[in-house]
Amino acid sequence: MTFLSIIMQITRAIFWDTHYESIHWDKNASYVVDRVLHYGTLNDWHQVLAYYGREKIKSIATHLRYLDKRVLNYCAAFFNTPKEQFRCYNTEPSVQQLWNS
Repeated sequence: MTFLSIIMQITRAIFWDTHYESIHWDKNASYVVDRVLHYGTLNDWHQVLAYYGREKIKSIATHLRYLDKRVLNYCAAFFNTPKEQFRCYNTEPSVQQLWNS
């Protein structure tokens, strides 16, 4: 698949706060992967895997400051990596959610 065919298949709505055509897919890889993990479809996930590759996505995911619990569990299982190796697992959020108190 070509770069253009991969990018054209990613759901534009997950980048609601960004001008889609101005996204620099290599410089902003962390942003793209984060959005696809949290808001993307299964097809978006496959497109991102095809473009960035498994190792780059694993590296990005393990260094993200926040992953919701569902996404963290999926990534840990998909990459066969203990949750403790993810930055978000070992970092307390600066603002505690009210419903968790």
